[in-house]
Amino acid sequence: MGVRSFHMSEHLSIYDSELLKLTRHGHTLVITISHPPANTWTKQSLNDLSQLIRSVTNERDIYTLIITGEGDKFFSAGADLSLFADGDPETARAIAHSFGTAFEALSEFRGLTIAAINGYAMGGGLEVAMACDLRIAESQAKMALPEASVGLLPCAGGTQNLPHLVGEGWAKRMILCGERVDADTAAKIGLVEVVVETGEALTTALAWAKQAEKQSPLAVGACKQLIQHGRKNPMWQGLEKEREYFVSLFGTADQAEGVQAFLEKRAPVWRNS
Repeated sequence: MGVRSFHMSEHLSIYDSELLKLTRHGHTLVITISHPPANTWTKQSLNDLSQLIRSVTNERDIYTLIITGEGDKFFSAGADLSLFADGDPETARAIAHSFGTAFEALSEFRGLTIAAINGYAMGGGLEVAMACDLRIAESQAKMALPEASVGLLPCAGGTQNLPHLVGEGWAKRMILCGERVDADTAAKIGLVEVVVETGEALTTALAWAKQAEKQSPLAVGACKQLIQHGRKNPMWQGLEKEREYFVSLFGTADQAEGVQAFLEKRAPVWRNS
């Protein structure tokens, strides 16, 4: 069953995909990967994710996306390897395209994105977490990019995002040597921001989302673009863009509200416009 509609009502349950479940908490949308037993990705769930993010982008009242896994063992074990059983390069091309489209859309979402890693995050499961802005791991979580052990490679950003987060050495240990890391090691090397107790990843992610709501969503979006711009462009370009984006915020409703709220010593009421 695919994605049919994304009416952003105040109801918690607003999404009817069999493979992704969506709940709303105020300005936050929680996406739960629901494909037991290991929450593997399929072409359908990847296409659902792409369509979901396109739809939510137009819903200005949604500031944050959180992605997590159903159950208490797996965040996501990555791709369902049966997808590649026929050995057909064209099948592989189509699946790789679906992975890239979905995870790049997640990475480019205008607001904050958080991965609540509630168990094993393997292959495409770790890659979707790395496509998020922030990662929270529960203490029992294990993370790896084991694709080379079955004659494949990470094709959804793994070879590019992992070195950016943890440095080339650890990226090569995980990708070339197939090293699996636990939650504490992931935190030590910068793969996740924090480790929490079992069952607390989503609660922590929702708390972070609530904290981010104190910031102007327009300002958050601009800052996110500037930070990610620095990954592949020289600093002098980023400095120019920083000043350009700063000026562009003037004249927005949120900028006027933010200054006025500060002067009146009250909490701002953001409109994301």
